[in-house]
Amino acid sequence: MPAWRNWVGYEGCSPARYLEPETTAEMSALLHQAAADGHSVRVAGSGHSFTPLVPTDGVLVSLDRYRGILAADRDTGLVTMRAGTKLHELGPALRAQGLALENQGDIDRQSIAGAVGTGTHGTGLRFGSISSQVRGVKLMTASGEEVEATPRHDLDLFEAARVAFGSLGIMTEVTLQAVPAFNLKLTRGRMDVEDALAQADRINAEHRQFEFFWFPHQNLAATKLIDETDEPAPERDEVDWFNDVFLENATFGALCRLVRLVPSLAPTVSRIIARAAGSGTVVNRSYRLFSTVRNVRFQEMEYALPAANGPDALRELRGYIESRKIMVNFPIEYRWVKGDSIWLSPDYGRDSVHLSVHQFQGMPWKSFFDGAEAILRNHGGRPHWGKWHSLGARDLAKLYPRWDDFLALREQLDPEGRFLNPHLRRLFGL
Repeated sequence: MPAWRNWVGYEGCSPARYLEPETTAEMSALLHQAAADGHSVRVAGSGHSFTPLVPTDGVLVSLDRYRGILAADRDTGLVTMRAGTKLHELGPALRAQGLALENQGDIDRQSIAGAVGTGTHGTGLRFGSISSQVRGVKLMTASGEEVEATPRHDLDLFEAARVAFGSLGIMTEVTLQAVPAFNLKLTRGRMDVEDALAQADRINAEHRQFEFFWFPHQNLAATKLIDETDEPAPERDEVDWFNDVFLENATFGALCRLVRLVPSLAPTVSRIIARAAGSGTVVNRSYRLFSTVRNVRFQEMEYALPAANGPDALRELRGYIESRKIMVNFPIEYRWVKGDSIWLSPDYGRDSVHLSVHQFQGMPWKSFFDGAEAILRNHGGRPHWGKWHSLGARDLAKLYPRWDDFLALREQLDPEGRFLNPHLRRLFGL
């Protein structure tokens, strides 16, 4: 069987079987066979999770052959798709129907099942994660039966399944709430990081979306302001080559490799990158400006904090990096996400600030992340399920008011733990 590794290359497995079903009948059959063989079943999307959600020595399933839009209603905006559909395919396909996602994250390589299942998000206090845009979901349970959940039909399963990282079953279909297609104007700039924090409320009120990246070892932050616009998009559907490909990937990647060779250069390189960060405006289709090219590989940790706690958490994180002289040149990403009602969403019941910490592939990261995690936890943080964290069941139960309800529902749907692996057993205390 082919070996599998995640995007950064730090997690992997060699499953007993690797399957790419094309129909729900094939999914049901593989689950019956896995039960007969005593194998666990995990689903791999595009490998963009940094935690060991996928690795299994049992059956590894890919939904790459189970993709595409099944139905799109322009009047209601409801769009139903197969769960293996990739986000980068979805944008152009929706545009052709006169529709768009209201918001999405800055990476579009994931499958819709992976993005929904881990609570992937963009930025903007008026906008929740992709999971919050879900209006219906179908799962193939351990028994081989396909079940459906919507707000009107099995509300508990609906609220549990929208962020469940494959622990309840194989996601087969997702129905999303889309909006009429629109164009965006992205304005890039630079600010002192304290000014960005002090003015964040005003900026968020004046613009559709706002985020910034603080560069360690100095005071500058690169800012991104996003607004809807009536200005036309370019005729050709292509990326911003200079900023997205040349500056943020080719040049940035070369500087990261230099720091990996000579770690003491991290502060100098961070200052260079901050001052070279792109500025100016660009107009394009919404899906094109939400996402960016990410060819430079890294390890990542992310925590969602109560929105009011974000500034102090970032200040403490800055002090930690500077006092310990941690050699990191990757920026800290600072975003806003609207609260939701999804049981295991990091944004459950509260508006959040998400702080993302990165380290370049091949550089030491564990002790840096351990210290950063302690700070973010002290400020009320909940971990992003797809990003590295060290928490187990005892910690997580304190963070999620519906934790016990989720565990009970999971046990009901999968009493034999068919969809669990060692990482999930640790998370759930099993």
